[in-house]
Amino acid sequence: MISSAIIPQPLAKLPWRLIFLIVILACVGLLTLYSAAGGSLRPWALKQGLTFLFFFAVAISMSWLRESTLKSVAFPIYIVVFVLLVGVELLGFVGKGAQRWLEIGPVKLQPSEFMKPVIVLVLARFYDLLPPSAIKSWRAIWPAALMLFIPAALILVQPDMGTALMVILIGASVMFIAGIPWWIFAGAAGALAAAAPLAFALMHDYQRKRVLIFLNPEADPLGAGYHVTQSKIAIGSGGIFGKGYLQGSQSHLDYLPEGHTDFVFATMVEEWGLIGGLILIMAFYLVVRWGMRVSMNARTRFSQLTAAGLTATIFFYVSINLMMVMGLAPVVGVPLPLVSYGGSAVMTIMLSLGMLMALERQQRTGSGISSLRIPA
Repeated sequence: MISSAIIPQPLAKLPWRLIFLIVILACVGLLTLYSAAGGSLRPWALKQGLTFLFFFAVAISMSWLRESTLKSVAFPIYIVVFVLLVGVELLGFVGKGAQRWLEIGPVKLQPSEFMKPVIVLVLARFYDLLPPSAIKSWRAIWPAALMLFIPAALILVQPDMGTALMVILIGASVMFIAGIPWWIFAGAAGALAAAAPLAFALMHDYQRKRVLIFLNPEADPLGAGYHVTQSKIAIGSGGIFGKGYLQGSQSHLDYLPEGHTDFVFATMVEEWGLIGGLILIMAFYLVVRWGMRVSMNARTRFSQLTAAGLTATIFFYVSINLMMVMGLAPVVGVPLPLVSYGGSAVMTIMLSLGMLMALERQQRTGSGISSLRIPA
């Protein structure tokens, strides 16, 4: 927030430090996309810039939402998105071998992206309504588990392993912060480990290849392991200070596949080096820290869980993508938010930030806050 003597009071109440970080991240993305296209605004940078401006305006508008409004729409929005996910299975549009989109007139929707922030809202509302004394009972576990795993299963069969993994991680984070005992998660992890052979057998061929290549990237360096191998080469060749802007050979000579989407970090680090990569990671760290501060300063259980879950959404986007491009995790198609090309991730992140700004605004103004406090 800055002095209202400089700009009108409504604008002065915006979290300008966060907005500055968001704009910096978006500009880095646009510069990288411009370079990945060989020094051209088309086909990626111009469209990405327009998409960002639209959802940036949406996020700023959402910052005036009241907490009571977010509470009232949590369950209805969850039901709508769940129905859309079912609709994908029945009527979905197939693209790149996956059925993930719904065509509604001129609009093509990917409901699985909406589920990331929506699962946060619905679980936060569920635990907000649950009596604190019931948090360690099965009453606090099985309804939340159903609300989480049924849509995740629908997303997994599209197939979209990356988004399904994100939804599960985000939902599990909200449940853990709500106070679900740790041994529940330990038991679930053990059950998943025991079921891993069966899950591996049920995977699609390309998903099994991703897991095998993660375990041994050199097994097929020119086939299934090509993406990760070229990503490591691009990152390593950038050195400390990089090759210079517009001088990245891996992306410009088309050695690096998906250098504008999933592997955009490798494209950026090849030109800006280790220093540029660390600055980008630090910017994301400051955004996540801001979000967690909103959660820690929350005056109600709902705002605490919502802020923590939305911040976890941003964290998992960044951490999974960075691990993926460095060969520390299987390639699951998770983009780097605000940097990778693609409107779906921009939409999810900006909706999350818009709700975080709304909660942060009410913490400062005290508006829309009920007398209920977070139980000790």
